[in-house]
Amino acid sequence: MAAQQHTPRPRRVAVFGQGYVGLSVACAAATAGYDVVGIDTDDARIASLAEGDLAVPGVRADEFDSAVATRKLSFTTDGARCNDADIVLICVPTPILERLPDLSMVAAAGRTVAEHMKPGALVVLESTTYAGTTEDLLGPILEAGHRRAGTDFLLAFAPERIDPGNTTFAFHQIPRVVGGIDQASTDAAVAFYADLVDRVHPVSSTKAAEQAKLLENTFRMVNIAMVNEFAMLCADQGINPWEVIEAADTKPFGFMPFYPGPGVGGHCIPIDPIYLTWQSRRDAGRPIRLVELAQDINAEMPGWVIDRIAEALNDQAKAVRGSTVLTIGVTYKPDVGDLRESAALQVLHGLARRGADISYHDPHVPTLTVGDHELESVELTDEAIAAVDLVAVLTPHRAVDLDRVVANAGLVFDARNATGGGPNVVVL
Repeated sequence: MAAQQHTPRPRRVAVFGQGYVGLSVACAAATAGYDVVGIDTDDARIASLAEGDLAVPGVRADEFDSAVATRKLSFTTDGARCNDADIVLICVPTPILERLPDLSMVAAAGRTVAEHMKPGALVVLESTTYAGTTEDLLGPILEAGHRRAGTDFLLAFAPERIDPGNTTFAFHQIPRVVGGIDQASTDAAVAFYADLVDRVHPVSSTKAAEQAKLLENTFRMVNIAMVNEFAMLCADQGINPWEVIEAADTKPFGFMPFYPGPGVGGHCIPIDPIYLTWQSRRDAGRPIRLVELAQDINAEMPGWVIDRIAEALNDQAKAVRGSTVLTIGVTYKPDVGDLRESAALQVLHGLARRGADISYHDPHVPTLTVGDHELESVELTDEAIAAVDLVAVLTPHRAVDLDRVVANAGLVFDARNATGGGPNVVVL
């Protein structure tokens, strides 16, 4: 049967990858009434999920518990379980390896799907990647089993848009962009995501959808770089950059506030622009100069923050070497436990290399290895705060009482303008 003639309403979904992206969409599909199987190669993760243990941060516990309890969501390491799925989602990591895109996990998932998918299935890639991946890499892999995309199966790209730790926008409130290899693929993908979210925005092709995701995150990265460099200038001029940004934000048009910090982190903002710049050099033979410059600026920020901390200590007649520094937050953003590409962690490593006696407090990271140091998150008592030479607020989790930090610390360096300031506070 041709894929375009597949008329029964799809009810079974297989999701490859059970990180925060794959598990979130699996829970959403189960909540919408689909029978979902989550597939992952991580034995320990699958075992935990199968036992009802939500071992993946950033996923709504109520949706997960309900989906597991009603048996609408099950888990396995066996990729062959996608054989009865009407819809197959690929939500695997797409990291960078030596500053080159690493799509090995997409390819591996694709080979498994090609071997086991049933005729007429809709395959959707959600993993962030460069324009052309769905058609030029995944499509041929799926066709290796003598099937034709658009005839024997449908194929689309719908970039994930999950923001871990964001309590403002629930999964269903975030619009989804969808692009298929043909109209039938687009229509099928739109129909599926319309069951999961309030708004679906179809585009003309998989390439347009792939490029849209890269534009979103590159836009954010470039603007963060601009405001980071602006903060450097303000520091040299003795101007508070946060005050300036707040003033500029009173303009009701033509301005969008971005805020400085110790750098960019996570799997998206530091990584996705590399896909864009790599492809520009490969396909167009030229760099995207602004994007590459922005990457360089953001990469400099952890070192600049360390220099600012050193200046703050110097003003107290103390050197970095031998000073006790307690860092608040080591994850890449507030209220998550993700250390990937964390600028705060880079600052902590840099302070250790410069001889500081480091410690940290992070309610989301109980233990941490920094160089030769095996650290445990310290209890944030008044005595612990007062005992150190400097407290560096790098990632301000909501669970941390920063008023208490400021009240008890001798010196605070606030890299996020999170404390409200004070006579003992140096703000980035």
